[in-house]
Amino acid sequence: MSQFFQIHPQNPQARLIRQAADIIRQGGVVAYPTDSAYALGCQLGNKNALERIRRLRQLDDKHNFTLVCRDLSELGVYAKVDNTTFRLLKATTPGPYTFILNATTEVPRLLLHPKRRTIGLRVPDHQITLDLLEALGEPLLSVTLMLPGDNLPLTDPEQIRDRLGKQIELIIDGGACMVEPTTVISLLDGEVEVLREGRGDPEPFGVSRSELHD
Repeated sequence: MSQFFQIHPQNPQARLIRQAADIIRQGGVVAYPTDSAYALGCQLGNKNALERIRRLRQLDDKHNFTLVCRDLSELGVYAKVDNTTFRLLKATTPGPYTFILNATTEVPRLLLHPKRRTIGLRVPDHQITLDLLEALGEPLLSVTLMLPGDNLPLTDPEQIRDRLGKQIELIIDGGACMVEPTTVISLLDGEVEVLREGRGDPEPFGVSRSELHD
């Protein structure tokens, strides 16, 4: 059975955060809250944990995983960011956005898009996640917790325990999350493209929500 940690969303208990980080370092898969929906996460570069998440979500090798980072300086280690892109990122992070960027050589090959050296990255605005990333000292490999056949991400920790309690090592109960996943924005080659509309407002990137529905 999964371990089940109830962690305060504004003042996370440091002891539980350290224990959660240890579980992830040991190869565990964790369900955790973010500023959009709950997500599944594992240690960066852990192939076995990555494949387990693929099976849980029934994802193929073309699915872009996301590296969840503590801040822009960490994001810059894993993505190639020019000055214009950096200014856009600085204005919108932390927040409910996932950015598709060209990857640096620091990103393990198994995480890259099979045809392009791109990676999804984000800096969440959620204290539990940020404290967990600080304890890990590296990004968390992550996907939205939306199971096969579902139209929306899971948001209730008790429901997550009912459905995944025997298949992952840890569920972090940080209270109910939003239902919407992140807004996914490609910033490749200096071009802005909204790939998925979610909780994040696309307006700062020069795209209104009305344009997306035209």
